[in-house]
Amino acid sequence: MCGIVGYVGEREALPILMDGLARLEYRGYDSAGVALLGSDGRLRVAKQEGKLARLRAQLDARAEPPSGPTGLGHTRWATHGPPTTINAHPHHDEDGRLVLVHNGIIENYAPLREALRARGHRFDTETDTEVLVHLIEEAWYGRVATTAGADGTTDRTTDGDATSVTADRGLRGPAGSPIGADGPSRFAAAVRAALRQVEGAYALVVMSEDLPGTLVAARHFSPLVLGLGEGEQLVASDIPALLSHTRRVLLLEDGDVALVERAGVTVTDLAGQPQAREALTVTWDAAAAEKGGYAHFVRKEIDEQPGALADTLRGRLDGDRIHLPELAALDLDAIRRICVVACGTSLYAGMLARLMLERWARLPVEVAIASELRYGDPVLGPESLVILVSQSGETADTLAAQRLARAKGAPTLAVTNSVGSSITRAADATLYLQVGPEIGVVATKTFTGQLAVLTLLAAELGRRRGHFDAARVADLARDLRALPEAMTLAIAGEPAIRAAAEALADRRSMFFIGRGFNHPVALEAALKLKEISYIHAEGYPAGELKHGPIAMLDPSIPVFAFATPAPTYDKLVSNLEEVRARGAELVVVAGAGDTDIARLAERVLYVPVLREELEPFVNATVAQLFAYHAAVALGRDVDQPRNLAKSVTVE
Repeated sequence: MCGIVGYVGEREALPILMDGLARLEYRGYDSAGVALLGSDGRLRVAKQEGKLARLRAQLDARAEPPSGPTGLGHTRWATHGPPTTINAHPHHDEDGRLVLVHNGIIENYAPLREALRARGHRFDTETDTEVLVHLIEEAWYGRVATTAGADGTTDRTTDGDATSVTADRGLRGPAGSPIGADGPSRFAAAVRAALRQVEGAYALVVMSEDLPGTLVAARHFSPLVLGLGEGEQLVASDIPALLSHTRRVLLLEDGDVALVERAGVTVTDLAGQPQAREALTVTWDAAAAEKGGYAHFVRKEIDEQPGALADTLRGRLDGDRIHLPELAALDLDAIRRICVVACGTSLYAGMLARLMLERWARLPVEVAIASELRYGDPVLGPESLVILVSQSGETADTLAAQRLARAKGAPTLAVTNSVGSSITRAADATLYLQVGPEIGVVATKTFTGQLAVLTLLAAELGRRRGHFDAARVADLARDLRALPEAMTLAIAGEPAIRAAAEALADRRSMFFIGRGFNHPVALEAALKLKEISYIHAEGYPAGELKHGPIAMLDPSIPVFAFATPAPTYDKLVSNLEEVRARGAELVVVAGAGDTDIARLAERVLYVPVLREELEPFVNATVAQLFAYHAAVALGRDVDQPRNLAKSVTVE
């Protein structure tokens, strides 16, 4: 959800924070804020409702914007409390000596808040986050800090819509004691003590006016990454925020607390025990996360799909064989059933995986919505392989389902794009998408990357179980190698797709229909249109129209159909006749050379003819382009659609 950036070093922190926040704004854009600890020993906070540009304008308008070599920043996706300036992060204690940013949800914030109020704390916001800064305040100072006292004064002012909090105090540690050489480690201990009282999910960074050049970062169920430099260190929610400054990163794990200083970082668990964390070197560069001349990240990432697909397949097709050494960690001979768990777009990839797994591996497969599975009583055990599909690897509901599966003794296989993410560290095995960073909030290349990985998995399981012989594997490998070119051809049909989208962008509602492998594609197409254009859309199996939804059809509601070659093609054509009889306008995706379909449809969008199992790759690409151009025609914010965030790290 929210985006976090922190910096300690010798350079001016504000430009680094603002650049990092810009790269993380896809994680949240309800409000933004920064806190800087200046060389004068004073802490200053500025925050602003709305997108990052509003905070930037507010800072530019200041005669003396916050400055200093230590700081932290935040972009918010609201959970507790509306997206107002007062609820924006960073949050501070009563006398402005501690400041904190947080991503996640504190589940026991209500009783903590009441207990803190009873001990004399004042709360200024409606957020759950504010309890964290007061808990740390108590643990660090050993008392409830006062608003003002003999040892200093606090000045809270409002500069336009941005709040500034400063305090003028001498350096004092717990119970007013002077700060010593062990001050940073004692501060980290205070953060650990506070967090031991907390239930829920968090990634946080906290800074004290008493400790220049020091940050403390911690995570539990929400991602947090450290960027390792020479004489400077960074903290962020995601790697793109760091790449302008370093390629060496350290991924914090659940329960980690990191003391971040200019000279380096020290990681412990919540009990204070040292934890060894190996640094990674990021191989992709910052340019991979930039728009590269495109108007929107989403459009760029649609175009990247053929190349991304080739990257996914690279090394996994060995001649006429499939090469997935990652599966060696699983006892696949013991598997008797499969449960695919996912949310949103990943769920539709899971539905397509079910069709392939049952067809090729002859295993019974259940596709479960992660947020529902965790509250049910699923039949899982050592004979059940649980496949967890999450592009970010940090989806809260999917992680909770993973914990449930492990508790029941079921082996788990993660399918994700994020190396070192939470889901990978708890999984028995992981298949990475290898499609590179995806910045647009809505999934495009990660969806087709998921399909590619799941296709390979289904074929390999089928081969191992004796249901998908070497000749069929060789045929599939050949078709997969040709798939990037087919996707390129599908994208080349953009002019007709754009014309259809612009013609229908003023409609209040649309239906998407398909059969077989095109049913999940219809669901994904409807989701894409809803996500970025805000047009109401529904996806259905085409045969289900006559069981209720057909009552909605009239000339004002167009129907978008996927009618590429398949055993159910004739049945699908009959469904289109039913739609046509109700006067609804038809847009049909059809295989190249299918001229007969034109008698039914106002618009036909042609794609290369592929084997049935691979049609979703090109059909989904057409759906992405259709949704994109409808959204652009309506003037929507395509990269940052309202109410959405890239990684849903809260329940």
